[in-house]
Amino acid sequence: MKFSINTVTLLLFAGLLSSCNDDFLERIPLDELSLETFFQNENDLRTYNNGMYDQTRDDRNLVVLHGHHTRFPSSNSSYWYLDGFTDNTAPVQGIFDNIRAGVHRTNGRYFFGWGEWGFLRTINIGLANYDRASIDQKIINNYTGEARLFRAWFYWDRVSKFGDIPYIDKELSPESPELFGERDDRDFVMTKVLEDLEFAEANLPDKWPGGDNPGRMDKAVALALKARICLFEGTWQKYRGNDGNMWLEKAAAAAKELMDSGEFELNMNGDSLTAYNEAFAETETLENNPEIIYWIKYEATIRDNNIVNFFPGRSGGATKEMVEDYLCSDGLPINLSPLYAGDTTIESVFINRDPRLPASILNPKDKERYGYNESDASSFPRLPGMGGLTSSTGYHIVKGYSEETDLRGYNRGTTPAIAFRLGETYLIYAEAMAELGQISQDDLDMTINKLRDRVGMPSLMMDPPMDPRYADVGISSLLVEIRRERRVELFIEGQRYDDIRRWKCGKELTQEDLGIRFDEKAKARYDGARVQTIDVDGVPYVSPYKGTSYENPTFDEDKHYLWPIPNGALSSNPNLGQNPNWE
Repeated sequence: MKFSINTVTLLLFAGLLSSCNDDFLERIPLDELSLETFFQNENDLRTYNNGMYDQTRDDRNLVVLHGHHTRFPSSNSSYWYLDGFTDNTAPVQGIFDNIRAGVHRTNGRYFFGWGEWGFLRTINIGLANYDRASIDQKIINNYTGEARLFRAWFYWDRVSKFGDIPYIDKELSPESPELFGERDDRDFVMTKVLEDLEFAEANLPDKWPGGDNPGRMDKAVALALKARICLFEGTWQKYRGNDGNMWLEKAAAAAKELMDSGEFELNMNGDSLTAYNEAFAETETLENNPEIIYWIKYEATIRDNNIVNFFPGRSGGATKEMVEDYLCSDGLPINLSPLYAGDTTIESVFINRDPRLPASILNPKDKERYGYNESDASSFPRLPGMGGLTSSTGYHIVKGYSEETDLRGYNRGTTPAIAFRLGETYLIYAEAMAELGQISQDDLDMTINKLRDRVGMPSLMMDPPMDPRYADVGISSLLVEIRRERRVELFIEGQRYDDIRRWKCGKELTQEDLGIRFDEKAKARYDGARVQTIDVDGVPYVSPYKGTSYENPTFDEDKHYLWPIPNGALSSNPNLGQNPNWE
């Protein structure tokens, strides 16, 4: 379910549907077409909305249908990299490390932030003109719902990062006072977001004519996005002392409707590693994967990407803290399970563990299975200084890796991007019901335990033992395990940073990122490695950031849950005001 936009259409309407820079709500040139003669029929509406899909290709500036970007921007702009803002990975790119360590400033222009207001203008122009078409109102509402779903996504992303935000729902001129107004209150904007979501849910078709897979966003996508947004806002409000129940109820209802539709089911193809990892390692298409609700297609020579070539090195690797969060095969945390084999060697880390650990992070014995970096006959892991493909932590990420794609070389990759999948919907429903205090064993069995069954892990019960690592978080042991499940299942799927912020758990980002154990035996094994170490309880571990400004990450509870308004935006409109403690 993703839309491939006709190249001729893009050329004809490039002037209408694009903006040249990131100036706030910059006017879009409309020279090629007259609004007096356009928007006359369904083809006009379809063509206009096609341009919105085209604009979402700018994955650096527009976190709507976030994919892998293309060519060199695949080196830092894919949603796979978003875990670099968190304690999941230790990237080797400052654009992530600055925010991860809490050293970002107002004078920087950060990816995935304030830019691309021209996208909003495209939407608002369309919404002001669709009703001019001489076609059935139901068809008009289909395209209106599509545009409003885009607008809901656009505004939620801005609110999630900046809090209060200017709300614009009409086309502006250079003289419009709204360009120089103050920001609107977060609650007001989120009410508008919900209105757009519910209009889209009510008016998008179950399936668009044509049967393309992928195709246009439909009702299932509206439900998936509504569930994601409402869970975010419900927990954001709850953990700041407000009533988030309305949002949580809507998150649960949207997720349940999607689950009950019967349209999607978990991918169960292959063994426990393959069934989980298959969707991420696909080389071209997700058309036949029953779990995928919406995906983004890439095509050789037209819109390719280099994510498989760039990500293994530039992601740095998984952190020790991430690896330790995977349960043992008896369903218990490592510090409660008698099955935990320790981390004396990297191989021991994988003994008796959740199969999603070796499906996500390279167990050296699985190099041949994955064909991991087959052009290099060396053994893994490889640390900085050892040559070849190295990992800053020693924990190489294999989730999403494809030997076939890697061997194609640069500018030939067509790895599809996943916008929504059923696994996330299961996790949303379980968390929303738990936060509402209404969860039952049946709810766990129809959601999280299906994810666990897929990989052969024991079921989660209503009263699991409390993991001592999370005993002081202030939530139930059940919520601890639901959050853990989300972290493990959605590793490198771009969710962790939003999760930490909505849960108000910024202190998770104050822990230093570490890698594999690096004692004397490791030094002998990893000949040539040039790494720094830090002792934990007398045991040395790789410290990828020791001696850098990222070594001791900070998180200011009164500041870092929101991003700063960029200096350039404030120069253009001082009335926007800066977020708290960013002056």
